[in-house]
Amino acid sequence: MTPEPTAEISSVSTAFTEAFGRRPNGVWAAPGRVNVIGEHTDYNDGFVLPMALPHGVRAAAGRSRHARVRVLSLQEPGAPVTVELDARPGDVTGWAAYVAGVVWSLRTAGYDVGGVDLAVDGDVPAGAGLSSSAALECSVACALNELFGLGIEPVDLARLAQRAENDFVGMPCGVMDQMASVNCREGHVLFLDTRSMVTEQVPFDPASRGRTLLVIDTHAPHRLVDGEYAKRRAACEAAAATLGVAALRDVALDELDTALARLDDATQRRRVRHVVSENARVEDVVRTLRTGELDEIGPLLTASHASLRDDYEVTVGELDTAVEAALSAGALGARMTGGGFGGCVIALVPRDRADTVVEAVRAAFSDAGYAEPSAFTAVPAPGARRLF
Repeated sequence: MTPEPTAEISSVSTAFTEAFGRRPNGVWAAPGRVNVIGEHTDYNDGFVLPMALPHGVRAAAGRSRHARVRVLSLQEPGAPVTVELDARPGDVTGWAAYVAGVVWSLRTAGYDVGGVDLAVDGDVPAGAGLSSSAALECSVACALNELFGLGIEPVDLARLAQRAENDFVGMPCGVMDQMASVNCREGHVLFLDTRSMVTEQVPFDPASRGRTLLVIDTHAPHRLVDGEYAKRRAACEAAAATLGVAALRDVALDELDTALARLDDATQRRRVRHVVSENARVEDVVRTLRTGELDEIGPLLTASHASLRDDYEVTVGELDTAVEAALSAGALGARMTGGGFGGCVIALVPRDRADTVVEAVRAAFSDAGYAEPSAFTAVPAPGARRLF
């Protein structure tokens, strides 16, 4: 028996039917993510530890006889956006570029993707550093993979979605966001080696230990396509070239001082110090989680934030204020998460201190004249899948 669709499925399916005059062939979903630790390491061939969120993007999709893509978003008023199948980078702007980019990525990789209609609906907070773009890309990629019988394996599908964002949209992100959206499992964090693409599902259940992982949205808008992200990636690549390594992943922690002494540029030294130490922190967190000593990851989260603030220089006042307030109110550890320049903070807190921590952050924001933040509990959710 086919299960009854949920309200979320029904709304996007109904929007599809109203726009295109027929029922969709199915509804697919992909989640946003929060990164527990491992920031700005993915494009340096390093280690990351994300988990999927219950928030995501749902895509109702149906094949079409017309050689074009039509897509509407429940978050964007107006008629469906129409994109030709042969659209190229620069032809499409705004949110629809992420959808067109997936089609472009698949077609240029040799996959036979034809005309398709899509309706998308999401509840990942946009601009919060929780990978709403990857959720959109991966929900569409999963839909197209099944609709057209492409047979693409999850790792390859994530890479193709990343290529859409890198080369069509113009955002030079690493592969973590798409891998998390496609491959995460409920109740686990995803330990990913971004060089080998080997993954390990590490159990993560703070609630069973009387702990809560809070996500605090500062509502400070983050903008990464404006060049700051690209500047940091370029600095890392230049430093790796000077050091004679393929990527900063190849610099071991016990070799860090020697490597830094070989770099004349002070900015590059700071960037290298962050990446190398962050990779070590990811491995330390994974080792700690394997032993079940959850509280011991707290200082590692806080050290990650200090490194992102001082060496990678991607925090802003709202992020630093949120971390400081959370720690002062009893958080076991806290850090910014995502690319930075705004977005969210995560805090590992005793469950009975969660409300106190949130109120402390709100009070600190009020005192600083910042917009009121919001918060929710992060629970490890499943990755991309067909819903209906």
